[in-house]
Amino acid sequence: MHGDGNIDIVGVCSLDNPKVNSICYIGTNYAKFSKLKEKVGAVLVHESILNLIPDNNNILVTIRDVDIFSNLTFLFKSKESTSIKVDSHDTSIPSLKHSGYIAGDNCSIGFNCKFGHNVVIEDNVKIGNNCSIGHNVVIHQNCIIGSNVFIDSSSTIGSEGFGNVRNKDKKWCHIHHLGSVIIHDNVQIGSNCNIDRGTIDNTIIQKGVILDNLIHIAHNTIIGEDTAIAAKTGIAGSCRIGKRNMIGGMVGIVDHITTADDVTISATSTVHKNLLESGVYSGIMPISKHSVWKRIALLITKLDKMYKVFNKQIKS
Repeated sequence: MHGDGNIDIVGVCSLDNPKVNSICYIGTNYAKFSKLKEKVGAVLVHESILNLIPDNNNILVTIRDVDIFSNLTFLFKSKESTSIKVDSHDTSIPSLKHSGYIAGDNCSIGFNCKFGHNVVIEDNVKIGNNCSIGHNVVIHQNCIIGSNVFIDSSSTIGSEGFGNVRNKDKKWCHIHHLGSVIIHDNVQIGSNCNIDRGTIDNTIIQKGVILDNLIHIAHNTIIGEDTAIAAKTGIAGSCRIGKRNMIGGMVGIVDHITTADDVTISATSTVHKNLLESGVYSGIMPISKHSVWKRIALLITKLDKMYKVFNKQIKS
């Protein structure tokens, strides 16, 4: 380590939300470090860029930065309590009177909430007023649910995300997820949906969002206000979905995608690039404006006929 070895470190942080007592992972990408505007407890870097980091920073230097970051996330993850206990039927909290659920420590539940059977609420969960939580729903530790939220049966909020990296030995290292899920007011979530917790920062579902059944939203994704998403859609990690988007069924969105406000994505489309203008988009590969895709689709239906004409001309 270079710098102050006595500094207290209490967690890890991201470049977007630097914290003075946390470690920020830079790896080999100095361009990322150059974006860091505020002081952090320390930066974790690969030794190949050590000479680029100013001396006034606390620096953790390693040749196995991926392994170390994986171990750090495990270290801070293990400090979180995941224990749960059976409801004690505390009548001082009128919303916690259902005999069919399990609630953890330090939970805050608002008024007029309804719970189905076999609901599991882990430690430090906050739920607002007038919420309906269906049968077999699991809400993991530290998640925050707003008011007037409906979560249908068998959905999971705050599950561990699919964050994995390969080390130099080509072995998978799991990145333990330390963030949470924040669901704002007036959100509807269908059955069998999975919303993963953030890696370091939070996964956020903004107010007025409606989700159909069988939807997966990965770590650190933000879904903008009043967006509607149809069934079997999968959104990979760190996406930024704009306000009032309408996403059709079986859409696949790759990681780190940004969409503008008022975007419509037709069913079964694959989104592999940013959609920075409002409008209707369709297609598999590549996705394009719907008006362009219609012309492409028309040409596809005529390819066989065009080939026969072209082949006849060649032979003649």
